[in-house]
Amino acid sequence: MSFSLTEDQIAIQDLVRKVAREKVAPRAHEIDRLAQYPQDMFDLLKEIGLFALPFPNEFGGMSSSLCACLAIEELVRVCYNTGYLLAVQWTPFGAIEAGGTQAQKDQYLHGLANGNIRGAIAMTESQSGSDVAGLKTSAKQVGDGYLLNGSKIWCTGASVADFILVAAKVKDGSPKGKICLFFVDTKAKGLTIGKKEDKIGARGIPSCPLFLDDVLVPETALLGSVEQGFKIVMQAMNTARPLHAARGVGLAQGAIDLASDFLSKRQAFGKKVSEFQGVRWMLADMQMQTHAARGLVYHAASMVDQGIHGSELAPYAAMAKCFATDTAMKVATDAVQLFGAAGISADYPINRYMRDAKVLQIVEGTNQIQRNIIADSLLGRAPR
Repeated sequence: MSFSLTEDQIAIQDLVRKVAREKVAPRAHEIDRLAQYPQDMFDLLKEIGLFALPFPNEFGGMSSSLCACLAIEELVRVCYNTGYLLAVQWTPFGAIEAGGTQAQKDQYLHGLANGNIRGAIAMTESQSGSDVAGLKTSAKQVGDGYLLNGSKIWCTGASVADFILVAAKVKDGSPKGKICLFFVDTKAKGLTIGKKEDKIGARGIPSCPLFLDDVLVPETALLGSVEQGFKIVMQAMNTARPLHAARGVGLAQGAIDLASDFLSKRQAFGKKVSEFQGVRWMLADMQMQTHAARGLVYHAASMVDQGIHGSELAPYAAMAKCFATDTAMKVATDAVQLFGAAGISADYPINRYMRDAKVLQIVEGTNQIQRNIIADSLLGRAPR
């Protein structure tokens, strides 16, 4: 499969790279240091129409997961938090596109695509992070609606969202019940959004706990149907993984950019540090690993664009997410080492890349879970 970019894709890449370097990079350090939501960056992405990239043409998009990955990569290369704004907006989009009714798509996708509304998705609970099937939040059918009760943690973007897709278990007579997603307005009675977490990385994008106490939603708030619920959740996670993997590629490439620039200016023992063979080999390894990760990400994104889903997509999406984010951690750590004492100083941006990379190895399905998915596909087992 060829990943030669088209003229349109190259144009998107060039545009985002220019915007990233000129307008985003100067804000990156402050966003991380103050841990404040970058509303100005959201407005910038909205102004140039980047939110629409993976959306179908009817919603003003290019129907391209690959273009979306290119945009995320270029933004994260200079500012993880700004690139994360795109990923947060696109994760609920994937679920709505996968299982939403036409009325739900009409109601939410236009606003998500143009940035007029913000969404979030809440699945993780204190006792069931990677174990989606073990969640405890309940949805009890009452009349022509559902009562939601339970709690969530690490709901990214919750405090700035207009709606949240909440995963809850519907009792259907079976021992385990059925997992479904529900649209919940962030102003809904009974919903409390807790204090944002103080994180080591991804500091500009809030992640908050949710508390649902008899939150009543109409029957139309159910995404898809009860029978489709778990399938929709899994499909949304699979199609979103190349986007999260692209963040890893962006972090790794950004760390290489910083290290290369630093080394070319620093001298030791009478010559540039960049002339030492050991240093040059470290940089070469970092670039090889990043290029390999990029290939996996583009491959998985291209599969999404071809309409490949389910068990066929799952291992490739998992490989992309796992390898790219592990690479981001390895490359960023090596870059910090190359910076020497400057690498552990808050005055230099490189330590930010290492902190953000560690977050990526954990969120959106830990890399241990990604390895389970890959192994299951090899051994012929059903996805967990």
